[in-house]
Amino acid sequence: MQMPPADLDATFIALADPTRRAILARLAAGEATVMDLAAPFAMSQPAISKHLKVLEHAGLVTRSRDGQKRPVRAQTEPLKAATSWMEDYVRALEASYQRLDGLLEELQAGPTSTDPVN
Repeated sequence: MQMPPADLDATFIALADPTRRAILARLAAGEATVMDLAAPFAMSQPAISKHLKVLEHAGLVTRSRDGQKRPVRAQTEPLKAATSWMEDYVRALEASYQRLDGLLEELQAGPTSTDPVN
């Protein structure tokens, strides 16, 4: 899954803040209002709204209108895309380490009888 660099940047910027990560963790349990999300933090509702705007810009949350309520919901697609991006690098690094391990094993084994003698 390819993710445009700007979207990937927005996801990591949003996840860089511990308050935003805590908001996402709370939303993993289900939708919540801004007031619900603000309750555990020693900050104002407008400050939480600013965090939500960053999360919304990254596509990590959506807000809707339900009467007078504005529930906030977590969205998983940006997280899946960022995870896929990271997994690509993990696979590449693991392959590189496996090649290095193979080379080190060869070097530690020393010359074999099939190696040319000087």
